[in-house]
Amino acid sequence: MFITFREKSIIELIVRTSGKHTVHSLSSYLDVSARTIQRDLKSVGKMLQQFELTVERTGDEGLFIAGKNEQVYRLIQNLMTVSPADETPEERKLKLLVILLHEGPFFKKQVLAGQLGISTATLTAYLDEVTDWLRKFTIELSRTRGVGVEVDGEEADKRHALGSFILAYFYEEMIESLYFLQQGKSQEENILGYFSPQYLAVVDQLVDQKINKEQTRLADSDYIGLVVYSCLALQRTEAGFMLEPGDRTGKNSDNEYRLMENVSKELQEQLSVSLTDADVHFLAVILKGSKVQAADLAYYDSVLLGRLIKNLIRDVSAQLHVDLIDDFSLYQGLLAHMGPSIFRLNQKLESFNPLTDEIRRKYPVLFMAVKQGLENEFKDLDFSADETAFIVLHFGSALLMKEEKVRIDAVVICPTGIGTSKMLASRIQKELPEINSVEILSINDFQTAHFQDYDLVISTIRLPVTEVDYIMVSPLLSDRDIGYIESYLQKNVEKITGKRQYLNPGNSSGALVLKGRPNIHQVLREIKEVQASIDAILANFKVIHKHLATDHWDVLKEVIELAKAEGLITDSASAMQELKEREKKGGLGIPDTNMALFHCRDDSIQKPVFQIVHLDNPLLVKGMDGVTMPMKNLLLMLAPTALTGREQEILSLISTSLIESDVSMMIFSSSNEKVIRQKLEDIFLEYLQNNLIKE
Repeated sequence: MFITFREKSIIELIVRTSGKHTVHSLSSYLDVSARTIQRDLKSVGKMLQQFELTVERTGDEGLFIAGKNEQVYRLIQNLMTVSPADETPEERKLKLLVILLHEGPFFKKQVLAGQLGISTATLTAYLDEVTDWLRKFTIELSRTRGVGVEVDGEEADKRHALGSFILAYFYEEMIESLYFLQQGKSQEENILGYFSPQYLAVVDQLVDQKINKEQTRLADSDYIGLVVYSCLALQRTEAGFMLEPGDRTGKNSDNEYRLMENVSKELQEQLSVSLTDADVHFLAVILKGSKVQAADLAYYDSVLLGRLIKNLIRDVSAQLHVDLIDDFSLYQGLLAHMGPSIFRLNQKLESFNPLTDEIRRKYPVLFMAVKQGLENEFKDLDFSADETAFIVLHFGSALLMKEEKVRIDAVVICPTGIGTSKMLASRIQKELPEINSVEILSINDFQTAHFQDYDLVISTIRLPVTEVDYIMVSPLLSDRDIGYIESYLQKNVEKITGKRQYLNPGNSSGALVLKGRPNIHQVLREIKEVQASIDAILANFKVIHKHLATDHWDVLKEVIELAKAEGLITDSASAMQELKEREKKGGLGIPDTNMALFHCRDDSIQKPVFQIVHLDNPLLVKGMDGVTMPMKNLLLMLAPTALTGREQEILSLISTSLIESDVSMMIFSSSNEKVIRQKLEDIFLEYLQNNLIKE
């Protein structure tokens, strides 16, 4: 029986003080974090299964071992005969990976076993598992009699293999370590036996300042991933493991490259470690494959991807006999997720989803429908089970959100990703109809949150704090989790209903607001937002004919200055700069058409604007597929930086309609203002009938 010293101590303490010790009291007694105890309890639970025993909790969170007395006695007898180890198998495998990738390329098995403090038989088992892991990253681990163990692979693949292993098995430990570093708690030993605490702290600070607080807002899992890979790049480059020239991917003009270049310069100043150009490219690829945290940060005008996503939603809706076609939240979430997802697939980046098996088991029909839809619409891409599972979460969230909304305010801290967070929030509202709203917080934001504003705090990981009263649940919300939440709400009814915001102001008896009807003020506000957006677009829409134009930026400048004169823009230079920055991120020409969609959001823009400039002579622009193409119709879409969900929806309607059919493409490229205006009116009228009037 393999058991660590800490796991043995936990079992002995629980047996001796049945029901008295909690997770927090054990963490204080053993001088480790509550998260560490929680992780050890999972291992203890698996080990107890062989004795037909389980770890259970009392109503006060006290821990006890449930099962027959003779089985408990048998467990104690076994504990007396085993010698505990100080490391888990995963920790030893990580140590093995680090040795193989840092001290290679040849090793004797006896020497490796001695370094890890295990037998050669155990080492053989570990090497089998590590070989399978490395093979996924095209790294070969060979064992030859008389030679020993040999590792062969490209440096970029080695970094991906080591980084992915850490994120797959030590993700929450990394969150906890970063949290303590952010709190100023210094650590002398290397984190996970590998990362320099000083390097990790500086990288975390710079990634947060230079990337996460700028326009690029990452999901927690990708934020942690970028920190891990950046620290890996620092330590491996410093150790002399340089990326090969062939690893340089991407272009120096990419926004991601410029961001990582800025981070790299700061790292060199603060840590005196110089990252190479290949390192910056490597990290830029990692950043480009990351998922943005909030769906509303995605470009609502990604025309080509937008059409494929609309088709995917239509395909899945048809298979399941449900109507999700007009669900803008689903469309927006998929748009935010699938751009980076497709990039990861094209770059052959490993995407690990810890919930894939559970998602397939819980939602088998939805999984099959989404997989079939992806195969139908994205014929050139092979979506792995992990990537498909991420997309399933978005559809699952949309299906669950079709339930009615009710009463209590909750907050969910979920660092696994956008889709997972939305799925959990939707599941909570479906399974617990008394909960009115569920806000989602990232692990980075929870430190500054005002938890007194919420009735219920739910987390999918053990939080490294003790002053917040919260419930820890599975990201897919098991029946047991629902029971914990219901029990908590039941015990705190008086506290919850005593809050003024839960009382109907017009009801002197203090009865709770009835559910089932939308808030009239919210409906009126949304109607005003939609009306104002549609009015602005139709009032300012025009087709401008340009003769003898030689540069599309000159054309844009002239149109922008005209918009400023009409009071639509306050700062033409700022708007022009934003348009140029947007073009640097990727081509704006729509392939197989003569149209290009130039767009931006800026504080200088006062209201949504959509205009078309028709050119007598075509100009060459870069297409969305990276190929230069002739443009005869320059479509200009401008919007304020701050947009509500409904306002984004209106702009998205236009961009997704541009190429939804051959007829639409003919209309928008016709330069006939009357015909195009009629098309816009038809689009808006259909939207009003399907979304506001129907609701």
